[in-house]
Amino acid sequence: MALNEILGTAVSGLAAAQAGLRAVSNNIANVGVAGYARERVSLSTSVVNGQVSGVNVGEPERVADRFLEATVYRRAGDYGKTEVTSSYLDRLQALLGEPGASSGLPARLDAITSSATAMTGSQSSAQTKAVFAGNVSDALASMQQTTRDVDGLRADVESEVGYTVDKINSLLQRINDLNSTVTQATAFGRSASGAADQRMNAIEELSSLLSVNVRDQADGRVTIETTSGQMLLDSKLRQLDYPNSGNGTGTSQTTYPEISIRFANKDGTMGALTGEKLDSAAVGGKLGGLLDLRDRALPSFSEQLGTVFSGLSEALNAVSNEGTAVPPPASLTGRQTGLVSTDRLGFTGKATFAVTQSDGTLVAKTEVDFDALGAGATVADMVSAINTGLGGAATASFTNGVLSFTAANSGTGVAIAQSTSSPSARAGVGVSQFFGMNDIIRSDSSSLVPSGFIASDPHGFATGQTAQIVLRDASGLALTSYTLQPTTGGTMGDIVTDLNNSPLSNFGSFSLDTRGRMRFEPASGMSGAVISIAADSTDRLGSGRTFSSLSGLSGLNSGLDVAKVRNDISANADSIPLARLDTSAAVGTKAVGAGDTRGATGFVNKLAGTLDLGKDGVTTVGRLSTQLLGRAGLEASQAKSRYDDADARKSDAVNRRDSYSGVNIDEELSQMVVLQNSYSAAARVMTTATQMYDTLLQMVQ
Repeated sequence: MALNEILGTAVSGLAAAQAGLRAVSNNIANVGVAGYARERVSLSTSVVNGQVSGVNVGEPERVADRFLEATVYRRAGDYGKTEVTSSYLDRLQALLGEPGASSGLPARLDAITSSATAMTGSQSSAQTKAVFAGNVSDALASMQQTTRDVDGLRADVESEVGYTVDKINSLLQRINDLNSTVTQATAFGRSASGAADQRMNAIEELSSLLSVNVRDQADGRVTIETTSGQMLLDSKLRQLDYPNSGNGTGTSQTTYPEISIRFANKDGTMGALTGEKLDSAAVGGKLGGLLDLRDRALPSFSEQLGTVFSGLSEALNAVSNEGTAVPPPASLTGRQTGLVSTDRLGFTGKATFAVTQSDGTLVAKTEVDFDALGAGATVADMVSAINTGLGGAATASFTNGVLSFTAANSGTGVAIAQSTSSPSARAGVGVSQFFGMNDIIRSDSSSLVPSGFIASDPHGFATGQTAQIVLRDASGLALTSYTLQPTTGGTMGDIVTDLNNSPLSNFGSFSLDTRGRMRFEPASGMSGAVISIAADSTDRLGSGRTFSSLSGLSGLNSGLDVAKVRNDISANADSIPLARLDTSAAVGTKAVGAGDTRGATGFVNKLAGTLDLGKDGVTTVGRLSTQLLGRAGLEASQAKSRYDDADARKSDAVNRRDSYSGVNIDEELSQMVVLQNSYSAAARVMTTATQMYDTLLQMVQ
């Protein structure tokens, strides 16, 4: 071998050792940097004319396993979703209080029962009545505050959705820029380790916000798509377009705008729509967890709380409407029913309408036999029957959907009682309760009882009025929506037919149950599907009652938000109707007794009894509230367990990745010794070759 070749080989050895030491130096300097993949110099044998001639030194390469990195990305998505879910459900649990706390809903309901029991004494005192009324008011206030708290959580979630979308967009832009850097370096044969490390860290952060699949391309670029198949980055960058992002505020709404995907223009602005969107928790990551909380978990809790309120108001009002205060009030005014005087009456059984003196002596009474009025009887027919039967001692009127019953003379009062042998009933409630004549709980936005409509009843909505109905699956994904557009003169049966011919029917069927409630029965395999009404401009015959409030499709329209104890009862607890009218009493005899507290016993028994709550089954109010809070606690506990598991799995994946690609100080120090020796040996070869040159030159002089 010629001396020149020896010198060239030695120089290449020095270069190889220098490159190796430079890589070792970088590795040691970044030993504590998260996400850094150690470098390794690429060396290959130099061959010239078939003979070995030193070593070729390539660019430093990242020591990384893309399969281990992909595992980190997947587990980061699980971690992001479970972390945010656990956090918010823990906040919800904190708002509900500790199990058994005196401020909790079950304790509030127990307090109502306890105070009702205290009123069952032979002489119920003003104090016991005031405590009962106060406990009912406290329970309503507690449910309303809980609803506001849940709405506050949804608003916070919505704010985070906006922030998360903005963060995803910035990460996609950064990854796209780093793609260009890596691709350019690769094309020129330079090392792209630094840019690749930065890109990996950005992808890991992105995958915690949104579950993604990452694919490496031959030119060094990566493509990114969601695990549900929406492309986010290939040769073109996409951005998420969400109208509520970037405004810094969130609100609790029935529905929210979609997250659309758009192509990004070169100047960074939003371009054309791709036709794809992200609209459910299936997108995974933190965003998926937030969407699940916003669209399923939190609304479901509010809906169930509304059902608890419906059960409580129906139970208490059922008892209060069977009784009367002592002395009986001069007038009883019902609530808005959504009916008009020409509507079908729809009652069976009998009820007594009476007038008494202030001491309870019966002045007049009439028993209205609804069966005798006939199946075609109207509300006006009932009013006429009451007025005819009482002969002017009191007057009933029905105006703008509200029934009123007023004594004609001062010093007299009115009372309504059910027949003991054949009580009146429409939709399972008596005539006084249906019209809300003696309610203890009132709500201006709800009738508080099922409508009792049948298919042939006119729906009363006008052409041009609409109701937007949204169907979501158990995960919160909006499966479809439909805008109900009733036409003037149609019937409730027409609405059922319309809904069963709509896209909603692909996932279940609609019907009217025996109490006039609209029921949705999910199709096989669609268990857990939930109906909600996003917007509603309907108004039944100008009464202010909407399709939402009359249909009973969702507990979100229960009227809880404006519910309260009736004003006169709040002002004077003696107005609580604890006495019962003796329907067998003759005119001139006592029909109402001052010491009668049978209504208190009725409250105790009714609260302990079961109620038909439609889609939520037949159960007691107390059991339903306990199940609601118990389910919330269980979901919070399960979310915490899933978060702990996801955290452990992610940590394991990161450790596995870093154990392969991370820096090991002992290995680097060992490699440094090898490279030092290699460098010294190559230098020694150069020294020897130089000496040989000198000797050769001396010989030819």
